[in-house]
Amino acid sequence: MAACPKHRVSRMNQRKRRTHYKIAPLALVKCQQCFEFKLAHRVCPSCGYYNRKVKVLEIKQREKARR
Repeated sequence: MAACPKHRVSRMNQRKRRTHYKIAPLALVKCQQCFEFKLAHRVCPSCGYYNRKVKVLEIKQREKARR
């Protein structure tokens, strides 16, 4: 069953209640291998290493068009 409000909620009270509905900032850390910024606990998109131990991804260089 849905809520059945007895009174109308004003815009200010509605906005005060929603002040905590916000997106958390991204947790960016420096890669220990290449020192580029990456998301925490993820494979580095620039070098392909995870936790400086294992090369997980083979990163292919973008080839320029020869035209």
